[in-house]
Formats: sequence, C-alpha cells, structure tokens
Amino acid sequence: MQAVQWAEAARAAARTGRWREAEDLWRKVLGADPRHPEALYSLGVHAFQAGRLEESVDLLRRACEAAPGEATVWVFLSAVLKAAGRAEEAWEAIQSALVADPYSLAALLAKAGLLEETSGAASAVVSYRNALKVAPPSQHWPTHLREQLEHASRLVEAETRAYQDYLLQTLDGLIRQAQPTDRPRWREALSIMAGASRPYLSDANQLYVPRLPAIPFFTREHFPWIEALEAHTELIRQELEAALEGAKGAFTPYITYAPGQPVNQWGELNHSDRWSTLDLWKSGSPIAGNQQLCPGTTKALSEVDLAQIEGLCPNVMFSALAPRTRIPPHHGETNARVIAHLPLVVPENCEYRVGFDRIQWRPGEVIVFDDTLEHEAYNGSDSLRTVLIFDVWNPLLSEDDRAIVLAMAAAARSYGG
Repeated sequence: MQAVQWAEAARAAARTGRWREAEDLWRKVLGADPRHPEALYSLGVHAFQAGRLEESVDLLRRACEAAPGEATVWVFLSAVLKAAGRAEEAWEAIQSALVADPYSLAALLAKAGLLEETSGAASAVVSYRNALKVAPPSQHWPTHLREQLEHASRLVEAETRAYQDYLLQTLDGLIRQAQPTDRPRWREALSIMAGASRPYLSDANQLYVPRLPAIPFFTREHFPWIEALEAHTELIRQELEAALEGAKGAFTPYITYAPGQPVNQWGELNHSDRWSTLDLWKSGSPIAGNQQLCPGTTKALSEVDLAQIEGLCPNVMFSALAPRTRIPPHHGETNARVIAHLPLVVPENCEYRVGFDRIQWRPGEVIVFDDTLEHEAYNGSDSLRTVLIFDVWNPLLSEDDRAIVLAMAAAARSYGG
C-alpha cells in the first residue's frame, strides 16, 4: 500500500518539475517492488537525462521485461541504445516496440530515423510514409513528435519527387512511342507507382453506371456538335457580358446549403458570390427568364446532344469564378452524362484538374470530362473567369443504355410516392 502512495507522490512531483524528489520516491517504489514497470521506466529516463547511459539501459531493459507490451518503453530504450552507439540493439528494441504496437507513431518514426542514419533517405521513405499514414492531421500532431513528423513530411515529399522523376526519365522514350491519347495514362501510372498521387476512381452522388471507363478528358471526335457550338463563341460571350452588366440578381451563388446542413468542403463558398452562376436549365427544367436574356446561347445549344434525365439534367449555366478563388475537390451526380465547358473569358493562371490530369482553359475551345472523377478549379488571376457549362450524354452509352438510365431515374423518383 505504501508503494502505491509513493508512486502517486512521485507522479505529482514530476508534474511540477521536482525531479530529484520524484527520483527518490521512485527508488522507494522500486525497493518495495523490484519489477514495478513505471518505477523502472521513470528511473531509466532520469538516468539517461543525467548521462548515466549504462544504468539507464539496465533499468529500461528491466522495465521492458516487466511490461513487454508497452511500446513507449521499448522506444525510449532504443533511443538510449542509439545514444550509446549500440545501433544493432537499438534496432532490436524498435522491432520489439512494433511487435507491442504496430501502429505506434513514436516507434514508426524511430524506425525510420534509424534506417535513414544507417542506410540513407531512400531506405527510410517507406517507414516515414507509414508513420505519416497513422499520424493525425498536422494541426493535431503531438508536440513532442512534431519536429520528427515535419522532417518525415519533407523527406517523403523530396524522395517521392526524386523517384517519380527517375521513373519518368527512365520510361519517357517508351511512353512517347505510345498513342498520344494513352500517354497521360502511363504518366499517371508512374505517378501512382512513385506514391506522388493516388488512383482516382469514379464516384457518382446519385446514379452510377458500373463498368464505364473513367476518362478524365474525352477527345473531340466523340462529340460531332463541338465545332458548330464553338462557332457561336463570340455571340455567347456577348450575351454573357450583357447579363453580367445588366441583369441584376440573375447570377446567384452556386453553393447554397441551408442552415443545419453539413457544408463539408464548401464552407468558404456557401452562399458566396465568389462562385456564381446564371442558369439556363437547372435539374432538367428550363429557366425561361434567363433563356430570354440569352436567346442566341439557348439556340446554339439546340445543336448539342444535351443529356435529358428528368429531375437531374440537363444543367446549363454560365459559371463565374471570382479572382483568387478555388473550387475545392468534389464529385458529380452521375456518369451517365459528362460535363462540357465552353471557356469564354479566361485570364492567366486559371487551372482545371480532373483526376490526375490538369489543363488550362482556352477561350472558344470546348472540353468534355467525367465529373464523377474528383475535380477542382482555380482562378489565380485578378480578373473574373467565365465558362459556359452544360451536360451531355456519356458518348460510351448506347441508345438502349440511355433508355435504361431514364427508367432508373424515373423509378428512383417514383419510389415512395
């Protein structure tokens, strides 16, 4: 019973920085219970801080024998052994720490640090990456491990970039021999192999058609209407500019979550004019007043194979993105349709990413992409960026496929009355 009281007093002394008193109390505990794990560990730490390395090793080994499942004790023993120049024993202690707890952040970092010292950065990158995987978000990193985690992050980033560059240089000639449309795929494969990016998978919020290829950007030959629409670019741009100048209230925030709804990544743009739209069709319904503002645009779109899925699409809108504004990564509603952009006003430093692929809009040149792949946009300029956005059928669906999609959407709407 007295040993319990001494232990409580030792902890209290340590919390207030009375180290000598704490050490004396732990020695009393150890006298009463020679296998007391906490007393052995605490005295081992005290001995290390006093420079008594051999005494520290002895005490910590005894602590590990008394509590072999305590990864923290093994990690500290490894650090002391490393300081004593006993690298092989330090390695064995780290292995024991990871047996005790394979997800110990301190043990993973210690393992990576030993590998980096003995075999170089390239040998340590996997272990550092594993440590970063189990670490909390950076704003919640433990204070005593922050410096190690920052080092891990820098090393992983540098080694990943170096490995990716090596793969690209080694295989560049072979990739250049591939078909132009296949080259981005193999560059992405190398990026994934290097750990510089992850696979981007199609993820639809509403209606998903399985086994459709997830193509970031489609080639123009899939869409015979593109050239005819591009020919109307100047007229469409003029109607956009007239609407921006004269139709007050026509452009409204694109993100409009109601109070109480989780906004997730949309917090900065919720009910914000930084990303605003003027809708010509919305969720399959025409917006008559806005179509009257833009009759030439509406007529030009009659030549386009707009996706018609009741309650879902087409959506057709002028999209205005304010200067220095980023649309965060997100996914679309269905891969039965794909999204087309006709860029109208595109300042410098505007970028668009779909999955792994990045492009810059060119005014008057239509792009078509699968928005069920993660995508994001950025206007890094000091001017407004404007694009006409509209839904078209996925060109890989047959007419029979389209009919089934329409039936699925109708059944979903009718369920439950």
